[in-house]
Amino acid sequence: MLTEETKLAAQHFDVPGVLVAVIPINSGNVNDTSVAHFRTSSAETRVVLQRINSRVFTDPAKIVENMLCVTGHIHARLDRERSTHDRIWQLPRVIRTIEGGYVHKDADSNYWRALSMIESATAYDIARDAVHAEELGRILGQFHRLLSDFDGSRLIDPLPGFHITPVYMARYDRTRTTADAKQRLQTPEAAQWPIFIEQRRAFSSVLEDAKAAGILQMRVIHGDPKISNFMIDDITGKGTSMIDLDTVNPGLIHYDVGDALRSLCNPAGEETRDLASVVFDLELCRAFIRGYLVDARDFLSVDDRRYLYDAVRLLTFELGVRFFEDYLAGNVYFKANAADHNLHRASVQFTLCQRIEALQPQIEALL
Repeated sequence: MLTEETKLAAQHFDVPGVLVAVIPINSGNVNDTSVAHFRTSSAETRVVLQRINSRVFTDPAKIVENMLCVTGHIHARLDRERSTHDRIWQLPRVIRTIEGGYVHKDADSNYWRALSMIESATAYDIARDAVHAEELGRILGQFHRLLSDFDGSRLIDPLPGFHITPVYMARYDRTRTTADAKQRLQTPEAAQWPIFIEQRRAFSSVLEDAKAAGILQMRVIHGDPKISNFMIDDITGKGTSMIDLDTVNPGLIHYDVGDALRSLCNPAGEETRDLASVVFDLELCRAFIRGYLVDARDFLSVDDRRYLYDAVRLLTFELGVRFFEDYLAGNVYFKANAADHNLHRASVQFTLCQRIEALQPQIEALL
């Protein structure tokens, strides 16, 4: 489907050839994403075209500036180290506009960007097997290593408070007192979760408390390492890239590891309506950690490893709170295809949190 709006936006980016198609990608909960196809008489170039959600990212130009800093650093390091790698590691490149910048603002004040496409690679919503999980671990460990010498102070915080669970708890506390939220809490599915949340309130600050005490240290992280943000080479089967870098910022590596394992180890996925199918797969967890430690072993401390179980549990709980609060607020952050979509998503995460808690000794033994 080619809309006039996306067609006009795509033509503002410096890509060789004539625009012949813009095809929407029905993935992602925040930005609107399409693939734009440009052709010359001898070749075709595909680029990822995104309309940045300015309700979520209130300064889209700064988001793109962050991405330029991070990708520039990683591309330079990959070029220097290429001969030492067992594969071609990749990262999307931000494409210039024909006006010379990196962001296009259209007549309706929408902000657009274009990124190079990681070709011959696929992002999956569900892990295929333990080999796949190990490659996902390799990607995240390599990403953290490549940014280990990057000065995080150069980055502008894209989402203040992102992955700070007490911040989401405070937002939930405010939202649940509104008249609309009280009405939405009347359904049986919604009514069960406030009690669940209260039982874990004290735990919600576990990582922030450790950071404040100096036990855990800040590093530059991806910020949203769900399984669909990892690219696997279609030819070799090896991990090749991370995508969706909007949330790169200084933080705890526990946010990334916990969120990755939350996403990876539930093969039912975030969108399932069958809560009985929600599990935490220990074999996938073991494989991911094995892959991650190939590059991360040298910079992880004893304390880092001691808090990894807490991270897996907390990041699952946190996303559940975020989905639940958004449902109570009327679906203002995450894209939803029905009024109760984010309620169902929250139910999946809270159920997964229960599964993780039941497996605490087994998970800790892997870490």
